[in-house]
Amino acid sequence: MIFAYLDAGSGSLILQALLGGLAGIAVAFKAWKARLVGKRAVSEAEHELSGTEEPAANSES
Repeated sequence: MIFAYLDAGSGSLILQALLGGLAGIAVAFKAWKARLVGKRAVSEAEHELSGTEEPAANSES
């Protein structure tokens, strides 16, 4: 049987690593979500523009 000694310093180090990892995952997810929503908004805007507007006629002769 193996016994491990965890003092306050190593316990707080483990807690800090876990909280830092969770914060990193949250920031990565938020950035991924913003990128996905941004691409969707751009593609929807392009779709709307291509379907509703006619090309401008060149009035220069």
